[in-house]
Amino acid sequence: MNVEDLYNYCLSIPGAEATTPFDDVTLVMKVCGKMFALIPLDEDSLSVSIKCNPEIAVSLREKYSCVTAAWHMNKTYWNTIHITGEMSDNELKKWIQHSVDEVIKKLPKIKQKEYYGTVER
Repeated sequence: MNVEDLYNYCLSIPGAEATTPFDDVTLVMKVCGKMFALIPLDEDSLSVSIKCNPEIAVSLREKYSCVTAAWHMNKTYWNTIHITGEMSDNELKKWIQHSVDEVIKKLPKIKQKEYYGTVER
C-alpha cells in the first residue's frame, strides 16, 4: 500500500475527514471529530498510527515485527504499523476499521447510534 492508497482508504470510511492540526506533514484522520489514524508524511518509510483495544495492541506487537507502540501516543491504546509488506493491505484495512470502531465506542450512545445509522436524524 502506498500513501495515496492509505489516504484514500481512510477517507472512504463514513464520516472521515483529513486534518493537519499539528503541522503540515502529519495527516490526522478523524471521524466524529476524534482521531482514528495518524499518518506522518515526512518519514523515510510509510506508517500509520491507529487506536487499538489494549489487549489487541499488545498481541499485534507480538505477532508482527512491523507493529510498534506508537511514538508520542498512549502506548496502551495506540500502535504504529510500519507499512513494509509484512502485513497485507486487507489486514491493515481491518485494523484501521478497528481503530474507527474503538473511537466510536467511546462516544455517547446516541452519537454511536447516529454514526452507525440506527437513529433517524
